[in-house]
Amino acid sequence: MTITEVTPQPTDAERFGHILAVQRAAYRRDGAPSLAARRSDLSRFKAALIARRSTIEEAINTDFGNRSRHETAMMELGGVVQGIDYLERNLRRFMRPTGRHTALHMRWGTNRIEYQPLGVVGVISPWNYPVILSLMPVVTAIAAGNRVMLKPSKFTPATNTVLASILGELFPPEQVTIVSGDGAAFSSLPFDHLVFTGSTEVGRAVMKAASENLVPVTLELGGKSPTIVARGHVQDRTVSDIVFGKLLSGGQTCIAPDYALVHDSEIDTFVDSYDRLVKAAYPGGPTSKDYTSIINDKQYAILTDLIEDARSRGARIIEVGHRPGEAAQRPHTLAPTVVLGVTDEMRIAHEEIFGPILPIFPYRDIDEAIDYVNARPRPLALYYFGSNDADRRKVLDRTTSGNVTVNGTVMHVGQDDLPFGGVGASGMGQYHGIEGFRTLSHPKGIYVQGRFNAVRLLYAPFGKRTDALLNFFLR
Repeated sequence: MTITEVTPQPTDAERFGHILAVQRAAYRRDGAPSLAARRSDLSRFKAALIARRSTIEEAINTDFGNRSRHETAMMELGGVVQGIDYLERNLRRFMRPTGRHTALHMRWGTNRIEYQPLGVVGVISPWNYPVILSLMPVVTAIAAGNRVMLKPSKFTPATNTVLASILGELFPPEQVTIVSGDGAAFSSLPFDHLVFTGSTEVGRAVMKAASENLVPVTLELGGKSPTIVARGHVQDRTVSDIVFGKLLSGGQTCIAPDYALVHDSEIDTFVDSYDRLVKAAYPGGPTSKDYTSIINDKQYAILTDLIEDARSRGARIIEVGHRPGEAAQRPHTLAPTVVLGVTDEMRIAHEEIFGPILPIFPYRDIDEAIDYVNARPRPLALYYFGSNDADRRKVLDRTTSGNVTVNGTVMHVGQDDLPFGGVGASGMGQYHGIEGFRTLSHPKGIYVQGRFNAVRLLYAPFGKRTDALLNFFLR
């Protein structure tokens, strides 16, 4: 009898480590890519995404069960394409060395900063926006001259297949590659930088794993992003913007309005307007093609548990929009829901919702609204609807969040020249804009000594001249 030896398969850690070693060796061999090479890579990337638009839209629709193709085109493809355009337009300026002030006693020399690629950047992306949250870190890393390893979420297999096909056609694996497998093993690799987008809980684990190798991290997390509606501003324009931001992608947006703070005299008016404007936005009800399903049964159960916990503790649950009861006819679909009477012992008051559920809290004056926000972890986004007056200034000055949109929702993320990132529990570090390029670059300081070096006057042996010079500089 012949005994056949079985070759053991490499572990995820071994597989990932091999890819990282190949990419790092390629970076050492080839050095930093030129401006022309980076622009060419970005241009080809953009063309490939546009050419595969319908394929991407269908893949995301498959992963979600139903996801509006318009939302995918607008928030996913549009965001990446515009981000690439921005990087291409500004890349020469971003890469240009910048001069710095030279100390008085060294003024015959010159100082400058040169932005150098870090090397190999790891990217861990989530399921809720599987294209833009995967690819914007990737294209930013490419613009900064890096090699990239991308590990997307296992919950979007159809989209991952399309991304793997696109990346495989555009780039050799030693430049950009996509992997699947154990997230803990991936985040434990000695990258030159690691970008993670996901929950605060997982972000803590990623940061802890990265710290073993002193890997710097950019954490794009989440949190409960508040919406403050100033008294007298419960208007159709205001409420329509909140409907848009809250129900975009079925509420599965990290910067979605998590809850609303409305003056206690206008709660009923707000609820009536919200119901009416949800009906206007989704005339086909919760089973229409325009209304996005929850990603899977697990996430759906989390949301329904939040509702039932609030209901059992005395909250008032109001399903809004056309025919909300029909949501049950489509798998893991949740009707737009308003929650009133929320108290602190309810989970919905503290956990990020990530679905089409809007708790509404009353306030009596703007200070009370600000205090409510400040008593909770710092959010990724904050929204304020109101006039350009003292109350708006007070909200901007006294609250801290990743970013703010005034008189609108979510639109700050589409501003290419603004940095995007959290603060405190909602994250650390930024990308988008020049901040993104600099996050994934090393600002190498360079001093070039001039012909005359005044510091030589301070060389040993020390004496009266040394004392005189030191007394002059330390006066």
